[in-house]
Amino acid sequence: MTCRSCVLAISLLTVGLAGCAKAPVALSIPHLDPLQQLAQDIAAATSLPGVQRAAWGIVVHSLDRDERVFDLNPRTLLVPASVAKLVSLAAAVDAVGWDFRFETTVRATAPLVDGVLHGDLLLVGSGDPSIGGRAGQDLSVWVDALWALGLRRIDGRIIGDDDAVEEPRPQLAWAWDDLGYSTGVLFGALNLGENRMTVTVNPALSLGDTPTLSVEASAWSRPLRNRTVTGAPGSPLLIWPEQRPGEPFLTIAGSVPAGSPSAQLSVSAGNPTFWFASGLRVALLGGGIEVTGDAYDVDDVARRPEWEGATVLSTYRSPTLAEIAQPLLKDSINLYGEAVLRLNADRGSLPTNDAALEGLGTRLAAWGVPPDAWQIIDGSGLSRRNAVAPETLVAVLQRMYDPSGSSPWMTGLPVAGRDGTLAGRMKGTPAEDNLRAKTGTMSNIRTLAGYVRTRDDEALAFAIMADNFEGSGSAATEAIDRIAVRLAAFSRDSRLAAAATTEH
Repeated sequence: MTCRSCVLAISLLTVGLAGCAKAPVALSIPHLDPLQQLAQDIAAATSLPGVQRAAWGIVVHSLDRDERVFDLNPRTLLVPASVAKLVSLAAAVDAVGWDFRFETTVRATAPLVDGVLHGDLLLVGSGDPSIGGRAGQDLSVWVDALWALGLRRIDGRIIGDDDAVEEPRPQLAWAWDDLGYSTGVLFGALNLGENRMTVTVNPALSLGDTPTLSVEASAWSRPLRNRTVTGAPGSPLLIWPEQRPGEPFLTIAGSVPAGSPSAQLSVSAGNPTFWFASGLRVALLGGGIEVTGDAYDVDDVARRPEWEGATVLSTYRSPTLAEIAQPLLKDSINLYGEAVLRLNADRGSLPTNDAALEGLGTRLAAWGVPPDAWQIIDGSGLSRRNAVAPETLVAVLQRMYDPSGSSPWMTGLPVAGRDGTLAGRMKGTPAEDNLRAKTGTMSNIRTLAGYVRTRDDEALAFAIMADNFEGSGSAATEAIDRIAVRLAAFSRDSRLAAAATTEH
């Protein structure tokens, strides 16, 4: 049942709230049916200052009763931002299962003789996003495995072979100014440390002089352009990366105050295949294995006949998809979203973005989601060409719901006031330690989709989307949180409903 009959009867309440952004969404009209009261309060939150011009899409569905509790523009296509990761992951689980693991192999192009490899070391990847990141092990495991085989010297090169996945590139409609940041890294067959590197900006001694830049050993070949300046003592610290279209180097720009400590900036490592090969070469040298050649992307060297019969020295299997899903959802890692999307491609085919989207569409159609209810372009949600209806997100949430709360899907979602991207939100409210949901954040876009239990312990699935709001991001987040907390406080008992409010 949809209850919106009182949505238009909120003008007095809205006016009162507009004067106080911190005021609770109060219940000013007594004796309303609880569902009508809920509809009124949600409508009031969407009319708060800063979000009055937003395109809103909201669906609230009772999982226990299998009925629609509230909706507002449920079929409208809106930009989901990182909430798109829910769709990527749900379809991937359907395609390969929670126990799936990526495999990466280390191969030798020549025999190992007296501890020396007289040839190249090939690294053949399949898209594992976790190596050296929040879900996987670092390269010391690889070095230990090769050391145990007796390898002490490589008389050749370290070559990253990324041909099992399409060439790394930005996805459609990614903003160019995202590409320099660690959130805009490229995905490939080989990925290391989530394809992020750290640039340290060291202020000069004198105002106006150019600071110096430094990077970790594995990033020595990443070309950087320094456009930073040393500001006055006590001036604001403001630095940022720019991967400008057509430029091979990454620009580091901004100002660091004189006399301040060095500042660190997490940026994209650039070509992930070369980054991986360089990282392993540094790790091998640090582990006591000599390497005479340099690191290369396979696309930058001529193939040799001996590569076809290269011997597999070791095989690294990633954590399961269930384990990878935890930081994917809680920390909203875009690289993981891109990797997971590719699992939707048909087995045996090259896992391109297009092939993955075709598989995704097949699965959504099998779940009863019409093709005109979504337009997904990438796996992470970074593209502004993504568009999803709120009711599509709720359909995915319904399919993946686990009443026990113990599935990787349920445990991976951030919990309000506790962890992940919701760690600092809705504290001290009925939603704290109750609501679990995926967040989405882009400029002028805020989304939240997940689950919450009401005051009556009724399980709800919800999607709340706000596009193109006129105010600040914090104003939009506050409005969404008010709605979410109101759902947590909802009761079908009219006596309890009359006392329900959202928190400050």
